[in-house]
Amino acid sequence: MGRPKYFTPNEVSVHNTIDDLWVSFLGKVYDLTPLCEKYKGDVLLKPILQTAGKDISNWFNPKLKDIRTHIDPLTGCVIPYCPNGRFIHIPPPYPDSDWANDFGRPWWKDESYVVGILSKKTRFIKIINTLTSQEQVIEVCSEENMLEILDRYLKYNQHAASYTWKYDGRNLDMKKNLEDNAIPDEDEDFYTLSMNDDTFLQAVHLYFNDDLTES
Repeated sequence: MGRPKYFTPNEVSVHNTIDDLWVSFLGKVYDLTPLCEKYKGDVLLKPILQTAGKDISNWFNPKLKDIRTHIDPLTGCVIPYCPNGRFIHIPPPYPDSDWANDFGRPWWKDESYVVGILSKKTRFIKIINTLTSQEQVIEVCSEENMLEILDRYLKYNQHAASYTWKYDGRNLDMKKNLEDNAIPDEDEDFYTLSMNDDTFLQAVHLYFNDDLTES
């Protein structure tokens, strides 16, 4: 099984319509578009639509990995805690013969909706093409290795794999992440010093591998 795909919160946030709806919670990213299609028009879909593209970890008990619960003040029973309103696969607070509970696993326990992992920390790096002098600042996931970062960069340069990637004159190990390649994350320093981090970002230099430079 291959490595999971990592996503930045910004990447999740653009999937925010009923026809393309992602959310994240408890560290994973879910594509709920099929769920929205299945329950289109159902009033219980509203809380999910309202949080499209956002992190909804506050809906869940992180230890149990299930919906938070609370004590109903009227009945004294333990019921799901839904501050945004009851949603798909949440039972009604009181017995209701109209509620169909034959849906199988609730969507938040259905791994088929998982599309990847939400990055715990993203960072920006500057990539400089020494052949064209083109500079590009991109947001990456700190967990990603250089090959995965290369994949992100392909939309700016489809020939990126034909370059040697270097930092501070050193060839980078493309199977390691930025930190393991001794490219430190200086975001906190930039914030503390109120510096323009785009100006002082660590720069990765790309050197084109032509027939004269390849060994």
